[in-house]
Amino acid sequence: MFDVGEIFVKKIYEMDVYILSERLSDMIWSAFDSWPVKAQNTVGYQVIRSSDSIAANLAEGYGRHSQADKRRFYYYARGSFEETKAWLRKTGRREVVSKEDIAEYKKIIDELGPKLNNFIKSTK
Repeated sequence: MFDVGEIFVKKIYEMDVYILSERLSDMIWSAFDSWPVKAQNTVGYQVIRSSDSIAANLAEGYGRHSQADKRRFYYYARGSFEETKAWLRKTGRREVVSKEDIAEYKKIIDELGPKLNNFIKSTK
């Protein structure tokens, strides 16, 4: 049966904010294998978890019924976004990743941040 609502409501995985968060976490995941063991065991696992958490919290919030529940998980996503940025700054300062890689992360971060904030605002 055809659902009229499908025409108007996007799935979370179709939204730019989700797509960008997945792209960021996938980039970090791929880069991890080339990092020294010390970096993998310290910042590496942390930044993978925090970056994966952005999309995971967006998806969980999207699946919640009440606006308050949705917003709470979207705030968690923003917290994970900020944590990810902190870990990436450390990887740059500690020369775990190249300046070129940091520039690539920054492109996504600069686009994702405002989209994430606007997405949260849209639930108010």
